[in-house]
Amino acid sequence: MLITDVIRKKRDRGELSAEEIEFFVAGVTDGSIADEQVAALAMAVFLNSMTFEEASRLTRAMAASGTMLDWRADELGGPVVDKHSTGGIGDKVSILLAPIAAACGCYVPMISGRGLGHGGGTLDKIEAIPGYNAVPSLEQFRKVVASIGCAIIGQTRELAPADRRLYAIRDVTATVESKPLIIASILSKKMAAGLGALVMDIKVGSGAFMATMDEARSLARGIIGTARHSGVDTHALITDMNENLGTSCGNALEVCEAVRYLTGEVLEPRLHEVVLMLAVEMLLLGGLDSDRTAARKRAEGALSSGRAAEVFGRMVSALGGPSDFVERYESHLPRAAVRKPVAPAESGYLQAVDGHAFGHAVISLGGGRRRRDDELDLSVGFSEVAPIGSEVGADAPLATVHAASTEAAELAAGMLRGACTIGPEPPPPRPVVYETLTAADSPG
Repeated sequence: MLITDVIRKKRDRGELSAEEIEFFVAGVTDGSIADEQVAALAMAVFLNSMTFEEASRLTRAMAASGTMLDWRADELGGPVVDKHSTGGIGDKVSILLAPIAAACGCYVPMISGRGLGHGGGTLDKIEAIPGYNAVPSLEQFRKVVASIGCAIIGQTRELAPADRRLYAIRDVTATVESKPLIIASILSKKMAAGLGALVMDIKVGSGAFMATMDEARSLARGIIGTARHSGVDTHALITDMNENLGTSCGNALEVCEAVRYLTGEVLEPRLHEVVLMLAVEMLLLGGLDSDRTAARKRAEGALSSGRAAEVFGRMVSALGGPSDFVERYESHLPRAAVRKPVAPAESGYLQAVDGHAFGHAVISLGGGRRRRDDELDLSVGFSEVAPIGSEVGADAPLATVHAASTEAAELAAGMLRGACTIGPEPPPPRPVVYETLTAADSPG
């Protein structure tokens, strides 16, 4: 079999067989298929999509490209449940949700990715913590999950190695938004982690890869259907990504906000609602609660009691980070040399934000990747980000920019101003969670 024949078949809108997909995945895994050929097939899939069966074949093949965990021998005493987001700007939900769910009795083996396109990645954010080992051995990963309840790591060489390489190539070849590739990337990692259930956070809006509700619903149904086909019960929330989620955007800055959230110092309302509603679905799928009211009360209790912050601190320490990270996070995290408020071009109400442009402002600072091998500046980004609807002006900035130099700060500030629409009246409010979808809403 020749990879050029497989590329040509998909280029010409053919349906790839299980054998062709397994051949492709094997070549991605062992490196026998070159980067440009992987990129060519990814672009063919982006342009021509895949059938439901093709996407399922690709998912299963990518999951089976490495070790697949099985938690039954560990006798954990609770459900193995995880959450995944399609990504966006300022999305630090995973860092908050994993310890909350663990504090409620779930076991969360969270395998996260690096930034894709304009959006930041959980793995990049968590690596801002000094000493944190985001790619531990499988033995250590299992030990941390079993003893603490959660571990946030990246893909090890053993888990879904085909996805690790394909993910990086998609990031730099404008194929991030392909629904079949998104589905296969997400579910292959989750299947390899041995999940019993999954909650998806499907972002929609100007800062998301899904720009419309129809696109978001289509992706949610595809993921739910493919996951069910693979034996993983899945719920999906469609959530708003028309602006930054929370008060910060940038790797270390988002970790700062995460600690402040877990300790009760800062609970930004939109972020808080997304976290709680995802936690509710995790508890329902895990069988820990039978109704959403009880599940929400349990999640709120885990947060307000300090149990979630304690779990987070123990996880950080167990994976090599500072043992006093929660208590002294500001002294441990990198800080940018330049910090300046970003005044708006005019006074008024912030009516809209171009999320892609906002994300590219962070990339311009060095907080995201233009190329696959770019090294990040984990200290840069924006804090104190004004939410849509707020009044902005000379004394009420759009945000504070954190940069390595004055020149970089000015460039990013200009990009942020260009991303913002300001008018004389505040816009109407928007919900942060639009819909919740379950297996009943998806074919397959």
